[in-house]
Order: sequence, then structure tokens, then C-alpha cells
Amino acid sequence: MTIQDRDRRALALLGAAGALAAIVYFWPQSTAEVVSSNASTPEAAQARLLKLRQIVATVPGKQKVLDGVRAQLVGREKGVLNADTAAQAQAQLMQAVTKVARAQQPPIEIVQRDLGAIQPLGKDYGETLVSVSFNCQIEQLVNLLADLSAQPELIATHELQVRAADAQRKTVGVRLTVSGIMPRKLVPERKGRIVF
Repeated sequence: MTIQDRDRRALALLGAAGALAAIVYFWPQSTAEVVSSNASTPEAAQARLLKLRQIVATVPGKQKVLDGVRAQLVGREKGVLNADTAAQAQAQLMQAVTKVARAQQPPIEIVQRDLGAIQPLGKDYGETLVSVSFNCQIEQLVNLLADLSAQPELIATHELQVRAADAQRKTVGVRLTVSGIMPRKLVPERKGRIVF
């Protein structure tokens, strides 16, 4: 087997490329350390210390503001329906509506009670609904709605349906849906989504 001229040139180029690759790969690398000039001077260290002291001095003021905001939050959340379960929160809401209805003059008799949906309301709260049906005079309805809005619980009228009931006694039939606010932890999680 003889090596031709063309093969000799290719082997020479391959040897030269290998030698060049070995030189580049094994060449010692310089490990120059980068030194920051601002940390080495005493003036820079004093300036940094002064800045840190200013930041630390603002902490008590920020803590005071945070405590004030927390106190306001506690005051605003007094009306949240606090219960161990969502069903208990719905029962509290139903009790509040029944109490206000019984306090009217003459008392309003609730003829039908329905528990509604429990759903998320933002990321921190949930909303529960209850519906009641009754017959009353229009003045009693107005007073009932005013008294509901004056309750300490965070409740509001969600839906109101009014129809004529008895023309001689001047009464109306009412279906009132009331919503209440509760903590988000009481809202049941929806596992899956059903698509039809």
C-alpha cells in the first residue's frame, strides 16, 4: 500500500490542526482578579454605611404604617361571616335575614328559605347566597332593605323580585336573595370542569 501525494498533504494538515488545537486547549489561562475600586476606599465604605443607616431608620415608620393598615383591615373584616364550614356561614346569613324580618312591625313571616351558591369572591374572600320568599306591604319591604344594610355583617341584597300579591290588603310577594362575605378558606375547591 502506497501513500499518494494527496494523502500526505492531508495527513500533514491534520497533524498541524491537531497540534494547534492542543496548544489552544492546554494554554494556561490568566486568572486576573477584578477588584472593585469603590469598596477599597474608606470614604466609599462610610457612604455605604450611611446609606444603610438611613434605610434602617425608616423601619420603625414602616412598621407603624403596617400596624395601622392591619388595624383597619381587622375593623373592616368584623362583618365577615366567621364559621368553621361554608354551611355554617350560610346558616349565619340566614339567621341574620330572619332576625331582621322578625324585627319589622308587624313581623314579616318568611314562607320559603333556599340556600344558594357558594363561590369565590376575589382571592381572599368567598360569597354565599340565601334566598327567602315572603308577603308584606311595600313599606315593610323598604324598611327591611334598610335594616339589612345596617347590619354589622357584610351582607347585601343580591337579587330582588317583587310581584303583586293581594290588592285589597296592598301586599306584594317578594323573593329576596342576600349575599354574605366569608373567608376564602370556606369556599369548596372545584376539582374538575365539566364541559358539555
